[in-house]
Amino acid sequence: MSRIDHRFAAVKAQGRAALVTFVMAGDPDAATSLEILKALPKAGADVIEVGMPFSDPMADGPAIQAAGLRALHAGMTLKGVLKLVAEFRKTDSQTPIILMGYYNPIYVYGVDKFLVDAKAAGADGMIVVDLPPEEDEELCLPALKAGLSFIRLATPTTDDSRLPAVLSNTSGFVYYVSITGITGAARPDYSRVAAAVKRLKAHTDLPIAVGFGVKDAAAAHEIALSADGVVVGSALIDALAKTLDAQGRSGPATVGAVGELAGKLAAGVASAAKESAIP
Repeated sequence: MSRIDHRFAAVKAQGRAALVTFVMAGDPDAATSLEILKALPKAGADVIEVGMPFSDPMADGPAIQAAGLRALHAGMTLKGVLKLVAEFRKTDSQTPIILMGYYNPIYVYGVDKFLVDAKAAGADGMIVVDLPPEEDEELCLPALKAGLSFIRLATPTTDDSRLPAVLSNTSGFVYYVSITGITGAARPDYSRVAAAVKRLKAHTDLPIAVGFGVKDAAAAHEIALSADGVVVGSALIDALAKTLDAQGRSGPATVGAVGELAGKLAAGVASAAKESAIP
């Protein structure tokens, strides 16, 4: 079992969903980014998605796009992302780390070298949003062979005829995108999310984590009532961005702001477990 498998099994045994947090590597700078990574598990994050900044993030909303640009302007590279993960692993050997981004930087880096280096750094899996199942030989299958989970996205438009292809080589968990559109958009319809999670569970035994549009503890609570995991990214990045100065530099409140919101989100997820336990 991977760290991802162990973590989802552990939170299931606790009767709750997992809190999956997304932050952009190198935002607003490498040192602050590392401190944020270290703060997230302490605040209650169960899994961390680490964004690999890219200049053309087509699936990302304004908040994550801005985070990626800040990271790139600060000098973050794919090699730097892996170095950040390796530094995190020096003090945390348990929290699952998932690399999330686009294929172009990985292709340029070299797929085989990237997989070796990502595994050595301590990454557990990846989400590459612009590689469909038809391109599994490009990265998905080599990643699985290297011992890295390849997590696929399902959306409201992924019908039952498409699901087998989406799920065929997926491992770790399934990431259900609760709304159509970009990250950080409107709140999801919780009843539709619950129905979608139920439908997905009929096709796979993997945990179902739900993201896009989860902005606060109340939303995390609602999603956690039906899903195995709640994914939050844009809200955490918004909290970070509000602490930056006019030049986009971090301040004394930056790390704490992200950790504080992560703690509130974790409480929202936990409260859903208590509600579900009420007869």
